[in-house]
Amino acid sequence: MAHLPSEPPGTAALPGSDPDDPNAAPGQLSAGAIELRLLMEAIYLKYSYDFRDYTGASQKRRVQYALTQMNMPSISALQERILHEPAMFARLLQYLTIPVSEMFRDPAYFLGIRKLVVPHLHTYPSVTMWVAGCSTGEEVYSLAILLREEGLLERTRIYATDINPESLALARQGIFPLEAVRRYTANYQQSGGTRAFSDYYTAAYDAARFDPSLIADVIFADHSLATDSVFAQTQFISCRNVLIYFNRTLQDRALGLFHESLSHRGFLGLGSKESIDFSGYANRFDVLARSERLYRKAT
Repeated sequence: MAHLPSEPPGTAALPGSDPDDPNAAPGQLSAGAIELRLLMEAIYLKYSYDFRDYTGASQKRRVQYALTQMNMPSISALQERILHEPAMFARLLQYLTIPVSEMFRDPAYFLGIRKLVVPHLHTYPSVTMWVAGCSTGEEVYSLAILLREEGLLERTRIYATDINPESLALARQGIFPLEAVRRYTANYQQSGGTRAFSDYYTAAYDAARFDPSLIADVIFADHSLATDSVFAQTQFISCRNVLIYFNRTLQDRALGLFHESLSHRGFLGLGSKESIDFSGYANRFDVLARSERLYRKAT
């Protein structure tokens, strides 16, 4: 999923009266906001990708970046092209879902999983996990390594989903820049890793290819939290740095999918700047570790 580091932290605010916000009320919109709103509607109607309930700031930032990179004079001109040229939409999608991720990102999160979640997962005969918004796969491989070290990988099925087919293709390959892997090694060590990180990949030509056996039971699939439904009962869901791009309505929709998908007393992990505190599901989850953003289904 898209992970732009410059996004505002916390739960998105409800639409206000900012004329540049494409989610503002009719009659209060600037011309640019109207163009942006029409573009999102056109994308949904033509390609069934729903960005309409992403925050206005997120929409504007991504589209403005796309205009620059695609050398388009205006949002209206971009809309005209994508409506008649599917290849142009495929290009635009890469800017609407810019992947920024890393392995064992926020090591305390993975350490929390090892200490607080894994002991419960050991009580199940088999485990199903869902990584929602898996982007290019760094978190999937991180969880797979953690599960292997904890003796759970062989009886765990992981569903890794995203809306960007190019990101999913990269995730299946499991090839990451060697320069980035040096940073991942430090994250892994801080997250409680028990082996040499180099045991999990083969390095060649400035890239590292991770052991394919790590994803032998991973199912990569196209899934949208904005439009699709629950597809599996799970014991653990990790959806990190995704909800910060959603407005309140879409956040609640996603949390509803997670709540429905989780088995009795299942676990949910969110990103470091995300919270369920002000959502419609605040009382449906217990806080397991607040700073690590780990929750447990209450009802």
